[in-house]
Amino acid sequence: MAKNNLIGGSIWDEYSKKVQDRMNQPRFMGEFNEEDAKNRDAKLIVADFGAESCGDAVRLFWLVDEKTDTIIDARFKSFGCGTAIASSDTMAELCIGKKVDEAVKITNLDVEFAMRDEPNTPAVPPQKMHCSVMAYDVIKQAAATYKGISPEDFEEQIIVCECARVSLGTIKEVIKLNDLHSVEEITQYTKAGAFCKSCIKPGGHEAREYYLVDILAQTRAEMDKERLKNSTKSDVSFDEMTMVGQLKAVEAVLDAEIRPMLHGDGGDMEVIDIQKAEGGAIDIYIRYLGACSGCSSGSGATLYAIESILQEELSPNIRVMPV
Repeated sequence: MAKNNLIGGSIWDEYSKKVQDRMNQPRFMGEFNEEDAKNRDAKLIVADFGAESCGDAVRLFWLVDEKTDTIIDARFKSFGCGTAIASSDTMAELCIGKKVDEAVKITNLDVEFAMRDEPNTPAVPPQKMHCSVMAYDVIKQAAATYKGISPEDFEEQIIVCECARVSLGTIKEVIKLNDLHSVEEITQYTKAGAFCKSCIKPGGHEAREYYLVDILAQTRAEMDKERLKNSTKSDVSFDEMTMVGQLKAVEAVLDAEIRPMLHGDGGDMEVIDIQKAEGGAIDIYIRYLGACSGCSSGSGATLYAIESILQEELSPNIRVMPV
């Protein structure tokens, strides 16, 4: 099949020569039957997987030596685009010679990397990376069939990025360990979002349950809250701190839990003074800024929320006084 019959123009520059070669001349396309398995003293495994997002499907055939659990041969049939054919062909080759438990560890990134001409140049355009996702899923299906278990038994974590097989736990851990502040940094560290980009934010190639923008915001909020708790831990209670110490503690709480809420409505606030009052009360005088200035909730719901958070985080003796 000549490449100009498939698609014309410079878009072919986005596909590696290995991909184009496997599109036109797949090496492992075909199928096995029970007679083939008997002749090679092996167990025949047949697994199917279809991708709802694009309509592609693949059928994987394994011949497994049951004495060693080794995949002695593999073939595939693909119902999809040229990239799906190339990915399936590469996937089948990667399975051969591996034990079933080893084959399950093959990811779509392994498949894509094996199709590269150069280590640092992607084999396919980002929007086609989803075609290699089928490789991981059909291998998992084949292994589950061989072992007599559910495919879900191989999945221990929630996968956020299907293209790079990056889990929710990994993303959150990387954000915390490296103090990441942007989705671009997440992609740099994990490759999540580097390919079809569906997991970055809503509106991509396919809908996802988790998006990197939301995970980043939620994890950063968790980090800020943890830092706040650590910063306010002291042998000296808030009530016994100097005014400077109290001001720092108050500002830390405001930055972590209150100002983001006010900024969302176009407002802000500042601390004017902190005074100790009769009966052990600690009065914190604040001034609303921006859209919060003159807002009716500044003396009602918003004030109550600010006071409640400061009381919970620092001291029940705090009173917030707007000026």
